[in-house]
Amino acid sequence: MASSNFTSIPTIDLSKITSPSSKAKLLYDLRHALLSVGFLYVTNHSVPDHVIKELVNALPLLFDLPSFAKNEVALQNSSHFLGYSETGAETTAGKVDAREQFEFSTELIDDWTPENLLADRLKGPNQWPSAYPELRQVVERYIEELTRLSEKFLELVAEALDLPPTTFLSFLSDQHRLKLVHYPQSLPGVTDGQGVGPHKDSSGWWTFLLQASDPSVKGLQALNKSGDWIDVPNIPGTFVVNIGQGFEVVTNGVCKATTHRVLSGPSERFGVPFFQGMRRDLTKEEAVGTLKEHFEAGRFAREEVGMESQEGRQIDSAFLRGKYDTWGETQLRTKIRSHRDVGRKFYGDVFEKYTNDD
Repeated sequence: MASSNFTSIPTIDLSKITSPSSKAKLLYDLRHALLSVGFLYVTNHSVPDHVIKELVNALPLLFDLPSFAKNEVALQNSSHFLGYSETGAETTAGKVDAREQFEFSTELIDDWTPENLLADRLKGPNQWPSAYPELRQVVERYIEELTRLSEKFLELVAEALDLPPTTFLSFLSDQHRLKLVHYPQSLPGVTDGQGVGPHKDSSGWWTFLLQASDPSVKGLQALNKSGDWIDVPNIPGTFVVNIGQGFEVVTNGVCKATTHRVLSGPSERFGVPFFQGMRRDLTKEEAVGTLKEHFEAGRFAREEVGMESQEGRQIDSAFLRGKYDTWGETQLRTKIRSHRDVGRKFYGDVFEKYTNDD
């Protein structure tokens, strides 16, 4: 196994599953990425080119809509935290992010009642801008394809970790989330502004990111074990795939979520992260205990797994650190802390609890 302190991001070619010998090499390389990096590229992923192209072409049209058309679907309208957020509306690591975004999810009905988990209010319908009616079909097709890819990928992850292929599927939610993100040009003279600050993905199981700008546009970086920021360039034909905090919990810290950030720069940037969702009713006890014996085995020796930088260990993670019992409540807390205006409007009874629990 290579050194756990990475200086570049590995690439996993999913076409190698076609023969036993090449699949064995794929699983070996994937295992290294899981244990020692937490970030990787996937290529030959089978998502149709036209599905990706339609979404990429939609982004500038969507973000060029006038303000009134965007605000028609403002996030403030949605108890599900779905819709549009203007630049500066979200904070990460205590600082304002320089990005605007539309957030969508698997299209679901809002059937919440007070007898349900409060976090089940996160489930519900999307808001679709009436000024761009074609967008819905483009987004729903993309979510469908990424849902399929992410489940297929999870089966390979299980095999790479010496588990039956379907092991992780039972942890998945009925809701996956998608963000369409626009990072505007930074102000003149500012070359390293905060597009989104240092964080670990708290929105679920795994993240599949489409870097949707020209390959010359930089900005994404991952934090290695020594605390150095490593560039994650845009490689055409790939998705950037990284571990979310939920997966770190279920693997007992063997597969760590990697801290990352996006710097704003002289060129605008588009990104499309797909967040594979975890069951909202998943308890900390179930998450930690289900595979605990497997991941405490000697074949996951600590020297193979590697450590984490000091900055990475300080990233907020309520579920990892046991503040709340269910994944859903942790998710609701994260959403309220990131979008406090929405939290005050729809979740006033728990707003103070979640925003002052540090």
